[in-house]
Amino acid sequence: MSNLVRIIISSLLLVGTVALFWFGHWGWGILGILVTILAWVTVFFNENMLIAQWYFRKQNIASAEKWLNNIKEYEKQLISAQQGYYHLLLGLIESQRAPMQSEKFFKKALTLGLHMDHNVALAKLSLAGVMMAKRNKREAEKLLQEAKKADKNKLLADQIKMMKEQMAMMDKQQFRYSR
Repeated sequence: MSNLVRIIISSLLLVGTVALFWFGHWGWGILGILVTILAWVTVFFNENMLIAQWYFRKQNIASAEKWLNNIKEYEKQLISAQQGYYHLLLGLIESQRAPMQSEKFFKKALTLGLHMDHNVALAKLSLAGVMMAKRNKREAEKLLQEAKKADKNKLLADQIKMMKEQMAMMDKQQFRYSR
C-alpha cells in the first residue's frame, strides 16, 4: 500500500475519532486515538520493514527475507529515510548467500543514505569485505578507514581489526606466491 493511501486512511481515522469525541462517545474515541496513532506510525515506518528487522535481530534470515520480499515497489512504499535500510538489509541477506552479489545493495544503501553512523560503518565494512574478496586492496583499505571513522561508538572495532589482519595475511600470501 502506498504512503498516499496510508495518509488518506489515517486522516479519515483522525476525522472519525474527532467525531466520536464530538458526539460524546469517549470510550470509542480513546480507542480511535490508539488506532489513528497506529495508522500514522505505518506512514513513517513500514510494517514489513519493522517485522523484517525484528526477524533479522533474532537471526531468522529466511523470515526476514520473506517480509522484505513483501515490499514490491520500495520507492512508493517506503519513505526516503527507510530506502537505504531496505537495501542494507537486502545486502546483508545476500552476503550470506553470494557475497560478491551483495556489493550493489551496499552501494545503493550508502547512496540513498543511512542515518546512523554504525549502519554506515557496517555497510562500508561489508563493502570492504567484498573488495577484499575481489583482490582490490586499495579500495578495501579505503573503505576500512571510512568504516573506522564512521564507527564512533566502536561497535565494529573487533570486526575492523579482524579485517585488517586478514588483509595483512593476504599480503603475505601474495608475497609468498609471487616468488
